[in-house]
Amino acid sequence: MIKYNNTLNSKLLIKNDIQLNNYLEVIKDATILGLDTEFRRVDSYFPELCLIQIASKEQIECIDVLSILNLEPLFEKLYDGQTKWIVHSARQDIEALYFLSKKVPNAIFDTQIAASFLNFPLQTSYQNLTERLQNVLLEKKYTRFDWKKRPLPDDVLQYALDDVKYLIPIYNQLSKELIRNKKLEWAEEEFEFLLNIDTYKPNFRQIIKKTKGISTIPSQNKENAIKLLLWRESIAQKKNKPRKWIMTDEKLINYANGINKLSPSSLNEYKKFLKSNKTRPGLEDLIKVQKPLSDKEVLIKNKLKEQINALSLEYNIHSELICTSKNLVNFIRGEDLVTINKGWRSKIFKL
Repeated sequence: MIKYNNTLNSKLLIKNDIQLNNYLEVIKDATILGLDTEFRRVDSYFPELCLIQIASKEQIECIDVLSILNLEPLFEKLYDGQTKWIVHSARQDIEALYFLSKKVPNAIFDTQIAASFLNFPLQTSYQNLTERLQNVLLEKKYTRFDWKKRPLPDDVLQYALDDVKYLIPIYNQLSKELIRNKKLEWAEEEFEFLLNIDTYKPNFRQIIKKTKGISTIPSQNKENAIKLLLWRESIAQKKNKPRKWIMTDEKLINYANGINKLSPSSLNEYKKFLKSNKTRPGLEDLIKVQKPLSDKEVLIKNKLKEQINALSLEYNIHSELICTSKNLVNFIRGEDLVTINKGWRSKIFKL
């Protein structure tokens, strides 16, 4: 097992370019790095990266992103094509780094995803893995800490370092078990989603679906709703503010239905937006009320659920990992972009 020095002095925090370059020289040959980030996203559209914690096989360090002028040397190392990131629940960490670097890692091992193939609970916590695999109980007392605060107290830094301290040992354990159970390729297939740069760009389909009250929009007002949604998104990005600070979902629905009118200044901005942007085709189709399953579809769903439950027992993985209820309905209705139509899932389904 990797042994780290547990002592920590706040002066060891990497907080200038010279310290960063010295550290990068130390890890220049490392190809496996445990990584975690701390960021703030309370009053902004984009995540504001504050701290990066990195574990190599020899040491762990905290990098104060807010104090370092030039992060390019760090990005050169992280995205050099040779380095594999070991991260727990990696999507938000990759996203926070993406908005600064505009890059995604070359290779990744997500310990949360990997554990889900070994009969751990779906979305199991890092603390659960450290307790079960490393016999270490970690506290989560700083989950709501303001990571922009400076100076960072020593106990907060220790907490941050603990979040990467056990990643490489856990990676070694999970990798061996995945290989033994012939599931490593399955897990790697899931990791691929995290390596797709489109994953970290605004997903307008998801934004539309998550807009409260959108399914109540009458068909004649769908186009208005889509235009307002896209406009709100553009303003939120431009001002780097949460979209609901620009306009709440309730107000957006009311504007789309003509119940309320935009203020003169907002109306002027909206008209400028419409002149310079085309409405994205097909998005209106996302605003619809999901029809209930027919009796025939219910029978098909129940039969497929029985098959999924049997596969869950056979392969010792959670049924929701094989196929969610939502994806199952989409599959029954003939949609192509569902998980059980491809990869390891289609193989065990023998589709």
